[in-house]
Amino acid sequence: MPARLPSWAWTTGLTVGAIAAVTVLAVQADRGPHPTAASAKPRSTASAGADPTPTPTASVPTRVPDGSGTGRRVVYSLGEKRVWLVDASEGSRRTFTVWPGTVSPDPGSYTVSSRNEGTTGSDGVQIEHIMYFAAKDGVSVAFSNAVDGASPPPAASGTKTGGVRMRKADGTALWAFGTVGTTVAVVK
Repeated sequence: MPARLPSWAWTTGLTVGAIAAVTVLAVQADRGPHPTAASAKPRSTASAGADPTPTPTASVPTRVPDGSGTGRRVVYSLGEKRVWLVDASEGSRRTFTVWPGTVSPDPGSYTVSSRNEGTTGSDGVQIEHIMYFAAKDGVSVAFSNAVDGASPPPAASGTKTGGVRMRKADGTALWAFGTVGTTVAVVK
């Protein structure tokens, strides 16, 4: 006759089995496909030309643009469609490309005025890590990323959008770096 296990042993065994199953599923999900936009990938460009759908390029400008100020700051280049996170020692901690909205701030110095963990963007997409820093033509300009990591859809003709979108990992890094009061230097 087999020995009977105490009830706590069954509970412990079930808990260990459930944890193992969740771990396996998490690893599989991490290795699986991730959301991407089929039509647009950010890229570095020397002009803000008519190309509304940036694509990756091999060269990555790592030098912080001249005329972007000094000290700890976020630098946003309109022409390069790129952001730099600059520490107090003037070193670039991170740089990445962005997808600008249809309304861009004028070059100049701004500060992060408020932050919002998440909401729905004017394009109907769930966004997070929203950091407001400027306004132009009645439109608030803010950095953000889509919750699902996708690039924004092309703006409808005449639609004014002030969101400066980025990849999810870049949005997380910017959120950690830029608190209320952080300087945002916008350059051409």
